[in-house]
Amino acid sequence: MRIWKQAISVELLTAGNANGAVSHLGIEFLEVGDDFISARVPVDHRTVQPYGLLHGGVSVLLAETLGSCGAAYAAPEGQRTVGLDINANHLKGTTSGWVTGITRPVHIGRSTQV
Repeated sequence: MRIWKQAISVELLTAGNANGAVSHLGIEFLEVGDDFISARVPVDHRTVQPYGLLHGGVSVLLAETLGSCGAAYAAPEGQRTVGLDINANHLKGTTSGWVTGITRPVHIGRSTQV
């Protein structure tokens, strides 16, 4: 079932996140499906911590970006969405390549989304 209440595409997501943290860190939106968005972040000089591992905050930024974009485009036209809570556990580190994230709703309610 398609959840989007507004026009959405990789191009719209990219344009809407230009000149902010998303573009400065090299995050790329990859795909929009009927109920998901995917994006990836490079593991490079912009996104690693001093040990050369992907910075945990960058992982959280990717997750927050995907969740916020999903919530915004699943909300009716004219409504705004903001983050309520985010929690992260970093189970495995990486020192190279790309890290991909996918967002898909667990719950879309009248006033909250998960």
